[in-house]
Amino acid sequence: MKVIPEWMIGAVFVATTIAPAMAAEQHMMQPRVPADKLAEARALTSPLPDSPDIVERGKTIYEGKGTCFNCHGKSGQGDGPVAMGLNPVPRNFHHHGFWRHRTQGEIFWVIKHGSPGTSMIGFDGVLSDEEIWAVIQYERSFAGEHGPGGMGHGRGMGPMMGPGGGMSGMGGCEGERCGQ
Repeated sequence: MKVIPEWMIGAVFVATTIAPAMAAEQHMMQPRVPADKLAEARALTSPLPDSPDIVERGKTIYEGKGTCFNCHGKSGQGDGPVAMGLNPVPRNFHHHGFWRHRTQGEIFWVIKHGSPGTSMIGFDGVLSDEEIWAVIQYERSFAGEHGPGGMGHGRGMGPMMGPGGGMSGMGGCEGERCGQ
C-alpha cells in the first residue's frame, strides 16, 4: 500500500477546492462594460434619492418583472435557480469588491445593455431607466455598509487597475472606507 505524503494531500485540497473558489471570485471582479463604453457608463448617476421606498420598489422589480432572482438569487448571492449552469457565475451582490470597484453607472449600463461574454441579458425595453436605478438600490442593500457610498470611490475600477488605468495594488483604494 502506497502512503500519500501529507503535503500532497494539502496540495490536492487547494487545487480542488480553494483554487476554483478563487477563480470564481476573480470572475466576480472583472468589469463587464466594454472598454469603449466605460467612460460613458461611469458618467451615469442615479436620478433617484436613496430611500427605503426606492429600495422596496427595487425589490419588487428584482423579484418580479426583472426576474433578477432567477440568476442572482433571492438573497443576491448569485445562487438563483438557473445560476448553476451559467459561466461565469452571476454576480454576488454581497461581495464587497463588487461594489468597491465599479460605479453605479457601470452597473446601470450592464443591466440595461447586458454583459458581453456572460449570460447577463440587457433589460432595455423591459425595464425603464428609473426601474433599473431602483433595482440597483435594492442590490446595494445586500452589501450592507459596502454597498452605498463605497461604489468605486467615484471611478469604478476593475481588479488591479489604478485611477490612470495602470497597475496599482488592488484598485487605488483611498480614504477612510478603504479598509472596508
